[in-house]
Amino acid sequence: VARPPAGPGGPGLGAGGGPPGRAGAGRGAGGARGGDGDRRLRRGAAGEQRASVSAAAMATVDLEKLRMSGAGKAIGVLTSGGDAQGMNAAVRAVTRMGIYVGAKVFLIYEGYEGLVEGGENIKPANWLSVSNIIQLGGTIIGSARCKAFTTREGRRAAAYNLVQRGITNLCVIGGDGSLTGANVFRSEWGGLLEELVQEGKIPASAAQTYAHLNIAGLVGSIDNDFCGTDMTIGTDSALHRIMEVIDAITTTAQRYLALVSALASGADWLFIPEAPPEDGWENLMCERLGETRSRGSRLNIIIIAEGAIDRRGQPISSRYVKDVSEAGGLPTWGRLGAAGGVGPRCAGLTCVPRQLVVQRLGFDTRVTVLGHVQRGGTPSAFDRVLSSQMGMEAVMALLEASPDTPACVVSLSGNQSVRLPLMECVQVTKEVQKAMDEQRFEEAIQLRGRSFENNWKIYKMLTHQKIPEEKSTFSLAILNVGAPAAGMNAAVRSAVRTGISQGHTVFVVHDGFEGLARGQVQEVGWHDVAGWLGRGGSLLGTKRTLPKAYLEKIAENIRTHGIHALLVIGGFEAYEGVLQLVEARGRYEELCIVMCVVPATISNNVPGTDFSLGCDTAVNAAMESCDRIKQSASGTKRRVFIVETMGGYCGYLATVTGIAVGADAAYVFEDPFDIHDLKANVEHMTVKMKTEIQRGLVLRNEKCHEHYTTEFLYNLYSSEGKGVFDCRTNVLGHLQQGGAPTPFDRNYGTKLGVKAVLWVSEQLRAVYRKGRVFANAPDSASVIGLRKKAVAFSPVTELKEETDFEHRMPREQWWLNLRLMLKMLAHYRISMADYVSGGLEHVSRRSLSLDTGF
Repeated sequence: VARPPAGPGGPGLGAGGGPPGRAGAGRGAGGARGGDGDRRLRRGAAGEQRASVSAAAMATVDLEKLRMSGAGKAIGVLTSGGDAQGMNAAVRAVTRMGIYVGAKVFLIYEGYEGLVEGGENIKPANWLSVSNIIQLGGTIIGSARCKAFTTREGRRAAAYNLVQRGITNLCVIGGDGSLTGANVFRSEWGGLLEELVQEGKIPASAAQTYAHLNIAGLVGSIDNDFCGTDMTIGTDSALHRIMEVIDAITTTAQRYLALVSALASGADWLFIPEAPPEDGWENLMCERLGETRSRGSRLNIIIIAEGAIDRRGQPISSRYVKDVSEAGGLPTWGRLGAAGGVGPRCAGLTCVPRQLVVQRLGFDTRVTVLGHVQRGGTPSAFDRVLSSQMGMEAVMALLEASPDTPACVVSLSGNQSVRLPLMECVQVTKEVQKAMDEQRFEEAIQLRGRSFENNWKIYKMLTHQKIPEEKSTFSLAILNVGAPAAGMNAAVRSAVRTGISQGHTVFVVHDGFEGLARGQVQEVGWHDVAGWLGRGGSLLGTKRTLPKAYLEKIAENIRTHGIHALLVIGGFEAYEGVLQLVEARGRYEELCIVMCVVPATISNNVPGTDFSLGCDTAVNAAMESCDRIKQSASGTKRRVFIVETMGGYCGYLATVTGIAVGADAAYVFEDPFDIHDLKANVEHMTVKMKTEIQRGLVLRNEKCHEHYTTEFLYNLYSSEGKGVFDCRTNVLGHLQQGGAPTPFDRNYGTKLGVKAVLWVSEQLRAVYRKGRVFANAPDSASVIGLRKKAVAFSPVTELKEETDFEHRMPREQWWLNLRLMLKMLAHYRISMADYVSGGLEHVSRRSLSLDTGF
């Protein structure tokens, strides 16, 4: 819910910061840019109304007063259990948000062990304590499992250490065991203080002053096995590590990790504990592996999750599956994933049950055990942003907590932070394990949530071809339009295979609308798209050409090939092109067919969706480049880098990358700024250079301002910072478009392709009358998108009103809310009036079954 965009500078300023008395100077600062500012202010009027409604819905909390209420309070933050990438970003956000609201923040080293032992393990933090850690894996404050904390004596010692420092707010970052321990600690708090008073360790007055302990939990676990949240901290990064290994294998985890890795890699077979294979699975698996080899496949991948079992509860090990294959043939590659596991279970993600493949098929087979590789490496962009969001919300939850407030866990719901009662989540999570122990496997999958269930069904549908019961009379054509984006090929693959499984004839079109006009149409089969999942770019070829100039030829080829539906995968040109085809239906009856746009662009500027295919890969590419730039600056003191990102007029890429790398500012078109704001940013940078952090990073979206170019910013910062710091520039360019898709884009593309074709099939059946397809209703041409956490189909004609065609982007964009976090974490004093606090929700079996998201 966006307010009118703000420019860079102080309170209400875009890139953040500025001298007192300039509050809101960025609002309407577009006066320096002709009518742009006025136009965007008008565009923000609807957002202003929604913001007022949202503010009322935020209950009785006055966030400005809340910000000041942190004074006199103390917050402790610890990490516990197995470490996960992104924990450092969470520690950084909690620390800085706590300091920002006026509270004292303490870092508790070595988890609960440090809490019990006290002393130097509990240290006060300042703003610089968490500088330059967002890109580090693991946790800088350590994580240890603590036996002493499981005893009342240990928890009493922990309570004493907290009271000694006046800490009554605890942020725990860990798995369900760590969070359950925190809840037990909170429930016993009053009794523990009474015991300390009786022992004479604390006065009765201290027990009265610190009578209540507030708990906020953040789920840090690579397993993503905590019910109630879409993603846990570290999961996305672990998937990155897994896919890097699989990609490396194909060119020479845990349950959720195994499933999503299989979906993202197109693995030939998957074993997960929640879905044991039917009896006789050995024969079926070997038969299918043999079929793929007979069609020319040179390798197979089998993934085994830690704890995989058969229907009798017996472990399925990588050794057993491997040896069923090596008696003389071609290589099958396997890989094993998470650390842990005992005896024949092996550990984590395994590939290729080895004995089976060796003995029965004679394939040369290798087993790769990933182990703790999954926990290592730098956090992905998603984990950095997720952790930062959750860390900010955790502090707000602690400040709002009362003695009657249950311990909460901050979770992700779509792109919003929400709060859930901690023990509700723990209870449902435990029910999953209970269902598996009792061999109620179907129920276990449902308890994992709709997302897990959808992943499992989609994987089974796309892995092996099933002959449809009957051949349909419909044909579908798939094409790519616009600039290449990672995930396009994944979407094409899943769309082709889903179409075939529906019984349709499936065509692919080379070179976009121009290729459709020229008749570059080719029928494809199931195996023609094998190996496409992890490929970057567009294997079909793509062009930015719009169809307006080729309407007659396009209509002719649609008629010639008998095409009943178009699936257009691409960016703003794909959306605009389909809109042109719809508007031409009155002149060309051939265009009265079903059409669907799958948004795919690194700019994330397609109306009708929160996320476009390719933007996650682009953000990670930009983030990795900025990490290297920051690293190069660490050896050269007092240097500021100005980095230009792509994205056209849309500032999503610059903003999210800025959060992920801890940038000092990110200039975007949607957040107007003027020369006064730029001057304030330079002053802010000058002050920063006088601290221990003698480096700076400024991001600039390529079309954020007509006159304030990258060269202009370089000259301005160089001139105004002369004698204090020097500047360098870097234009990232097309490297943001290249590379293999991230796990998110592979899975997102796969799911969008499936959902889109299923929707197209429904539409075709609805508009098929008297032996032909005739679709001219508005909803017969739609954009499929992810809105918050649900898939939505939006008619292109309706989206037209929501679109700024001049600047090629939606008029309202959800991610503008993230800019508040960017500015606060960069140490700018800004107003909290725009902060949207997460609401308290509940998790139950019913809420999990109703979840329609990914």
